[in-house]
This record gives sequence, structure tokens and C-alpha cells, in this order.
Amino acid sequence: MQISERTVGDVTVLDLTGRLILDDGFEPLRVVLNHVIGEERRKLLLNLDGVTYLDSAGVGLIACKYVTMCRHHGQLKLCNLHPRSYEVLHITKLLTVFEAFASEAEALKSFG
Repeated sequence: MQISERTVGDVTVLDLTGRLILDDGFEPLRVVLNHVIGEERRKLLLNLDGVTYLDSAGVGLIACKYVTMCRHHGQLKLCNLHPRSYEVLHITKLLTVFEAFASEAEALKSFG
């Protein structure tokens, strides 16, 4: 898993590339998300355009950090889901919890 971080306005965007699974991208993403949350950044967008595979551990990590962001009065949103990632989040009903957008531009506008 490769993670690049950038800022657009007051939104932290994490561009993820690779597989978000327990044995591969889980730990690097967990570390980066903990760092972002620890710095009290309140608007976070995960760009999943480069994520080729997402397993239950990856979904669990995103869900856990979503809850943490909400508890700290922050927002965590997703964009650019590939069909496989969309299917996993749809089946688990997490798309009713997460805000997910087809494009980064749409997602950034939603932060207001």
C-alpha cells in the first residue's frame, strides 16, 4: 500500500494505491490515519482510486477511524471507489454510513 498525503483547502486527502488488506496495506494506513487524527485535522478524504482490493480488515479499519473522526467532531469521506470496493461496502451496508462520492471534486464540495 502506498499512501500519499496532500491538502486541498482545509481537507486532508489521502491517495491510496494498492491492496487494503490485513497482510498488506492495513498497518501503514492505520499509522497514517492515527497521525492525521492526532493532529486534530477534522476533514479527511480517502481517495480509493488506486485501491485494487479491499478485504474485511480494510473495511473494519475505515469504519473504526470513521467512528473516531465522528467522536472528535470530524468527517471522513470516501471517493473514487472501484466496482469491487463499492460492492464490498454495499453488501456490508456501510454505504449507508459512509459518504462516498464518484469523484474527488464532488467529495471536496460536500465538505462545505
